Order: sequence, then structure tokens, then C-alpha cells
Amino acid sequence: MITISEEAQSHFAKLLSKQESGTNIRVFVVNPGTSSAECGVSYCPPDAVEDTDTKLEFNGFDAVVDEDSAPYLEEAEIDYVTDQMGSQLTLKAPNAKARKVADDAPLVERINYMIESEINPQLANHGGQVVLTEITDDGFAILQFGGGCNGCSMVDVTLKDGIEKQMLEQFAGELNGVRDATEHEAGEHSYY
Repeated sequence: MITISEEAQSHFAKLLSKQESGTNIRVFVVNPGTSSAECGVSYCPPDAVEDTDTKLEFNGFDAVVDEDSAPYLEEAEIDYVTDQMGSQLTLKAPNAKARKVADDAPLVERINYMIESEINPQLANHGGQVVLTEITDDGFAILQFGGGCNGCSMVDVTLKDGIEKQMLEQFAGELNGVRDATEHEAGEHSYY
């Protein structure tokens, strides 16, 4: 479920050695499965462990994960990186905003997962987002842009050179193209 590098395990062991005996770490996701999902790590004293928690054993400590966060922490990685700016703990959880779906899940579920985990985080940098409204019988994904994307002068480039290219590559043989159903209206909300 969660990979913790040797450097991060050493860092956690050092921190935990200064805590009450039996204290571990808790890895969690706040607002899992939403665009506002946030991941975190905290101390987990022995009396804070629930029966439904998952315990993952590491070098000298356990990582405790609550039942609600577990599916969103699949493929998560924790590392402790040192560079010229100092040291920092990094937590990457690619499935925090959208629960990972099986490779054989229906196309609509796999497209929605891709939108939530890959496309919308990029569009959020410009205050935008996109949702799948339908997949047509002839294999076109119909998308609705919102936020800063609505009325943006670059939306056609984003659609054709970004989103469509990415989707056709990932869903080759299943998807024939992407179309925009948005009634774009330029205004102060758009990012230029």
C-alpha cells in the first residue's frame, strides 16, 4: 500500500524514539476522493489505534492507516530528501483525489479516474477543471470545462494538444476523440 524509503524510515525512527513508547505514525487523507484531498502524517499513540486500522510494519515502527484513507493511499510513497536547501519529508499519493480503478473497469470509470488524478490537478493551476459528461456511441468523450477554463483563449489547445492526446494514448482502441460541450463565455473568471 505505502512505500517508505530507507531514509524516511530512519527519520521516523529517530523522531519516534523521542515519543511515548509504542507510538507509531499515522498516514491519512483528509477529504479523500475529492479535488481538495490532502495527505498527512502524524504521531499515533498506542491508544489512538482503532480495530479497523491497517498496520504496516516498517523498520522499528508501524504505519497506521484508517479504513477510509486506505484505498486512497494505494501506491503512496514517503521519502526523506536532502538537497542544498536542506531536508524534507515528501509524501506522494497519486490516488488521494480519486480512488484507483481496476484496469478492466468500465471505460467511463477509467476516464473519470484519469481526469481526477492527472488532468484536473494540471487545470487547477489555472483555476479550471473538466468533467466527463458522456461517451458517445461512436467513441467520443464529451467534456465540460469549468472555472478558469470556461472562456479561456487557450481551451482549444488544452483540449486537442493536451487532454485528447493524453486520452487517445491511454485509451487507444477504445476512444476515438474528445469534444468540448462547454458554452464558453469570456470574462473576468477566465485565466489568460
